[in-house]
Amino acid sequence: MPNSHFRWEPGKKVQLSNLDPNDTNAHHDREEIEPNMARLKERLQELQNMLYATKQRSVLFVIQGMDCSGKDGVVKQALGCLHPQGFQVTSFRTPTEEEASHDFLWRAHKATPAKGMIGAFVRSYYEDVLITRIHRLIDDSEAKQRFKHIKHFEKLLESNGVKIVKIFLHISQDFQLAKLRNRLKDPTKRWKFDKNDLVERESWDEYQAAYEDVIKQCSSESAPWYIVPANHRWYRDWAVLQIAVAALESMDLTYPESDKEFDDKLLATLE
Repeated sequence: MPNSHFRWEPGKKVQLSNLDPNDTNAHHDREEIEPNMARLKERLQELQNMLYATKQRSVLFVIQGMDCSGKDGVVKQALGCLHPQGFQVTSFRTPTEEEASHDFLWRAHKATPAKGMIGAFVRSYYEDVLITRIHRLIDDSEAKQRFKHIKHFEKLLESNGVKIVKIFLHISQDFQLAKLRNRLKDPTKRWKFDKNDLVERESWDEYQAAYEDVIKQCSSESAPWYIVPANHRWYRDWAVLQIAVAALESMDLTYPESDKEFDDKLLATLE
């Protein structure tokens, strides 16, 4: 499937209720796409190697979604093939006292990947125009101002060589409910359950509207949002792999050029 299937056009209005989180584009199961997933993982590893070797640019995956959408799962299943030496994951929770004493982008900026590195934000600075808005910590006027700051921030990162890839994992409310119930029933997953998940669930419609606003307001040609149907985990992982490979391929990565004459002399000393 072409990568453009998931890409949301900048400025285009989005209504998540019209997008099917069960969509698999006529694919039936993991076995059907497994060979392609293996090739994608191999290609992603190759691209990471070139990125790390040149140390000229970096990549930042911004992964957002409702509770139970599989943000951590994407890191493990889709991006888990990346070499840990060149891959860093940052999870954003409630700001610490130190983080809250700075501007809302401060903690994100210091966690952005250095040149040659790939980073993944599990939740991100976008939480500061999502949960803060739903809980009335900021009003709509402040949210619009933060949208501007976010767009300027992303432009700043891009000008410093950071490729930003923003992924929204789209699930249904029924799917979330099933996952929450499973967490309560399964002793190996009970630790994942947080009673606050039930509180947030009550604001489902408000979150959907807030995400729609984020996707419309903060999608650009260089850093668009990708909306991935995520009710089927295997399809979610495959989609994210496609997006990741396409993003790195668009950077035209190559290995550093060598000095052939110098290398020949070195090789001669080893004979």
